[in-house]
Amino acid sequence: MEDFFKYLNPSQEDKDWGLFLNCAGKTEIEPGVLYPPNSHPSGYYFNFEQGRMLNEYQINYITNGEGVYESHSGKFKVKPGSLMITKPGRWHRYKPLKGTGWVENYVGFSGHIAHQIFGRPWFTSKNAVIEIGHNEEIIDSYYKIFSYVMEEKPGYQQVASGMIMKMLGFIVSHDKQKDFSGKRVEKIIQNACFSIREHVESEINFQEFAEENNIGYSYFRKMFKKYTGLPPVQYHLDLKVLRAKEMLLYTDKSVKEISYALGFQSIYYFSRVFKNKLGLSPSEIRKSVRS
Repeated sequence: MEDFFKYLNPSQEDKDWGLFLNCAGKTEIEPGVLYPPNSHPSGYYFNFEQGRMLNEYQINYITNGEGVYESHSGKFKVKPGSLMITKPGRWHRYKPLKGTGWVENYVGFSGHIAHQIFGRPWFTSKNAVIEIGHNEEIIDSYYKIFSYVMEEKPGYQQVASGMIMKMLGFIVSHDKQKDFSGKRVEKIIQNACFSIREHVESEINFQEFAEENNIGYSYFRKMFKKYTGLPPVQYHLDLKVLRAKEMLLYTDKSVKEISYALGFQSIYYFSRVFKNKLGLSPSEIRKSVRS
């Protein structure tokens, strides 16, 4: 794809959608070329010595070349496969090495959904530069966004914003998977999840499970939470509550029968856990549907 840049003019309807694009583009900087070049868009031009601050989020994906990114949080090397994530109101600057230049793909966007996403712990805990490597899903997302932006057909903002959400999902997923790919612990966790679903009504001793799989319990628990987002005991309890909800909606079993069938020690404990998880008691859930 040839170099291009396009400012966008989102409507109020686009802004009300919650996530909208302000700009998108692709630039190839040849070795030895001054950066940013004079052709850099006026609203985004900056002097490297002074740096800049933006009023939007930007994600720059470097597919070739090397460089540097600096912000108040530090100085980071940039190489092929680096993602540079810039947040609004944050001072920063970046440039390719003169000897290599680089190819950058970028999107700028705003909206309250973007604020919510970038306020999540995963994004707040990460550096401004994330190494994701040559990733087909990421570059495909950029090119699809570029295509929508260049055509500007009705509704393109909504579709393109969906592609940004997809891209952010791929970024988080790729980072989470790198700790498991090709490692024995991934298969152990997958087996644990299968076993929990197969025996959701039973008590499961996860320490014994870890011992049977020749893995330390604390390490197993830590990696299970990293893989699923929940520690194993909580994962099991959540599945019990979901199974209980199904039984309340689709069977005539009493609350007491369901409670004991799923291994809860008492109906009172079951009701308290159920309401804490779903916001309604078991009897309230059943009444609301039947009414």
